[in-house]
Amino acid sequence: MRFAMTSTFLSLSSIMLVSMTPLDAQDRIYVDQYRPLRSELMIADSDGSNPRKLVPGGEIDYNPSFSLDGQWVVFTSDRSGSADIFRTRVDGTGVERLTSSPAYDDQAALSPDNRSLAFVSSRKDGSTDIYIMDLENRQVRNLTSSPGGDFRPSWSPDGQTIAFSSDRGTGFPHQDYPEPAGRWEHVQAANVYLIESDGTGLRQLTTDPNMMVGSPKWSADGKRLVFYEMPVLDTFQAHYAGSASSIVSIDLETGDRTVHAAGPGLKVLPQFIAPQHIAYYSRTRDSGTLNFTNAKASEPRDLSNPSWSFDGTKVVYQAGQLETMHHYSNTPDGELLGIVDDSGFELKYASGWPALSPDGRTLAVSERTPSADRMALVMWDTDGTNPRRVYTDDVTVMGLEWSRDGEWLTFGAGGFFQQRTSAPAQIMIMRSDGSDARAVTTESGNAGFPSWSPDGTQIVYRYWTNNELSEGLRIVDVATGESRVLTREYDTLPLWSPKGDQIMFTRYAPDERYPYDEFDIWSIRPDGTGLKRLTDAEGNDAHSSWSPDGEYILWSSSRFGYKDESPLTINQPQPYAELFIMNADGSNQRPLTDNQYEEGTPAFLPEALLMRK
Repeated sequence: MRFAMTSTFLSLSSIMLVSMTPLDAQDRIYVDQYRPLRSELMIADSDGSNPRKLVPGGEIDYNPSFSLDGQWVVFTSDRSGSADIFRTRVDGTGVERLTSSPAYDDQAALSPDNRSLAFVSSRKDGSTDIYIMDLENRQVRNLTSSPGGDFRPSWSPDGQTIAFSSDRGTGFPHQDYPEPAGRWEHVQAANVYLIESDGTGLRQLTTDPNMMVGSPKWSADGKRLVFYEMPVLDTFQAHYAGSASSIVSIDLETGDRTVHAAGPGLKVLPQFIAPQHIAYYSRTRDSGTLNFTNAKASEPRDLSNPSWSFDGTKVVYQAGQLETMHHYSNTPDGELLGIVDDSGFELKYASGWPALSPDGRTLAVSERTPSADRMALVMWDTDGTNPRRVYTDDVTVMGLEWSRDGEWLTFGAGGFFQQRTSAPAQIMIMRSDGSDARAVTTESGNAGFPSWSPDGTQIVYRYWTNNELSEGLRIVDVATGESRVLTREYDTLPLWSPKGDQIMFTRYAPDERYPYDEFDIWSIRPDGTGLKRLTDAEGNDAHSSWSPDGEYILWSSSRFGYKDESPLTINQPQPYAELFIMNADGSNQRPLTDNQYEEGTPAFLPEALLMRK
């Protein structure tokens, strides 16, 4: 049956093609990536009136800032394939690339004399530190180095000192901080630091471990710093603009604090635009507002990450970041078919685990139904035609996988995520045409995230109950419906190797060495022997995938931490997730992505799709 595609289809993510040059020139993967549909720079009067495009093109440009004299704007752009720093004159001419590292370079600030550039980069070890570039000779030196991330550098008016925010020394706390309980989602604690531009004199200005303090900016006389602050626990909801924050300044000589704005609403990116006046940005879920302590706020519009000129007459900002996008690919050369969705983040799981058929002709996904807490199984041809809802039964469909011959699909049907504590779920199979759907399990608990054995006779799945003794992985015989226990730990997301000799899965296994490392990737033989831990780094590892030949494993990891202040990321609750790859035995682990976006549920494209021209 044909049906109308709803605007909620596929939520916020983009399935992006990545060339796997370290492996084989013919290998391709797709990854569920949260990113804006567009992000172009606009320059306008201080209140946002009389806007015009700053630089031409339809690139993803972001995080602009003015030079002290108002003649230049530096910004970050993905136009070169990675996050690099550019500058342009305020009339949009003279666009020049300043950094060319394959690493993440962002959050640039020009020195008062325009001779140096402070910026954030992950080029050393994946986490963000602050670097200084001499713009005359383009030499770069590392200014800060610490476990954790350093963000948003700001020059003092005399050019001697740099203020910045940092989550160094705070760990990587979970959403239920300060009592972590094994969650994938994280919050962020940060404070403001000062350091001399020659790298000496590092000192901490704010010290509350339960606060997120960010985006410091200097007053014109260099006597005060203004920043935003909010409780650590609120930083997760800030992704949806569901938090309250305050705008605060501090006297650097006396330590006296002044609260300039407080109360409901997310308020960030403050800046002095006159001795007694501060501008700042506030955001709802789908619009942004320019605010002032001495004037009326602007009308809400599609804007984010504003930066005002130091004389307070102009503002430059991003337009388009609040739009959302989904792409999936049907060609090996990376051509993308686009679907635009402006509904918001809440549909994340509708875009997770998209399943391409082995012949590359059909895409199966979970789609939100009119009942807000349910998802149906939807298929369509990868040329963008023939959408059809093939399974719905007042349940949520989750964890789709095709059999190797492409004749069958398996999936979990029932209640998942928060509902798993009270709702059962069963493992289902269904023919590829949508017929003959039936349960192959009869569990009293919650069965989900199934994966076929290569010969199609067995399915491994995770089983969850409120009784820890009953948790773990199980294998069901498709013909008989008989299940056997494989593991009895908090295990999930099992995937049978294409070779048939290993089952990979994610285990909740807190490590006392790393307080916030809760999940790692493990493997086990189908007979229950050979248990092996494959990842063991600080941060969570999950959402893994086998290469078609079973030689490599893709996965998503949080080990690099945040690359920016968490409250500034829009509709991305996991912006620290990067894509990694390793050999099947866990060796040679290395990152494949390095950016500000959330990336998860990666998978290799089917072999048949790679061969099709």
